[in-house]
Amino acid sequence: MGLLDMIACTLMNADKRQEIFERLRAENPNPQTELNYSSPFELLIAVLLSAQATDVSVNLATAKLFPKANTPKAILKLGEPKVRDAIRTIGLFNTKAKNVMKTCQILVDEHDSVVPDTREALEALPGVGRKTANVVLNTAFRQVAMAVDTHIFRVSNRTRIAPGKDVVEVEKKLLRHVPKEFLLDAHHWLILHGRYVCVARKPKCASCRIEDLCDFKEKTDVV
Repeated sequence: MGLLDMIACTLMNADKRQEIFERLRAENPNPQTELNYSSPFELLIAVLLSAQATDVSVNLATAKLFPKANTPKAILKLGEPKVRDAIRTIGLFNTKAKNVMKTCQILVDEHDSVVPDTREALEALPGVGRKTANVVLNTAFRQVAMAVDTHIFRVSNRTRIAPGKDVVEVEKKLLRHVPKEFLLDAHHWLILHGRYVCVARKPKCASCRIEDLCDFKEKTDVV
């Protein structure tokens, strides 16, 4: 049995998971995305742009784009060259500009310019994959969904909250094992914990609120 197979078999017990999410909720009762948006459409575009980019860089780009155009029709009227110019500071901006334009056209033609609230319709939009759809469903429409990025994948495996060999396995385990009362906001708690505490190279175990509950073997003294 390989290392990843052993990891996948080692699941944290339910009492620990309950206590972990109680502590995360106590620390941050109303967790929010760090992407700036004021409508489901703005969130969709921001998340579409966030692939291989930081939230900070996306916010800088959308601060240039959204004042000029923040609806599907307005972006189509603005045109791809100006969209590309507004977002050129983020990675893959050429491809992302094309996907933004194609997505806006589909929203206008097939959805009356309204962002759909189903996974199937969201994933049919250019540049929108499973993770992006989950973020929009959870954040904009407050549906239970788990958008597993690198941070959530890392935290889920390190702590053993929901270990898995790939993001889909981790997503399914989180949906199955996170206590129901925490499911709606679990995505935000886990991503923020991974972004600021359970970081990739040297996790800040010495200042972690859940250090005594975490099953990670190689804990650090980093604060």
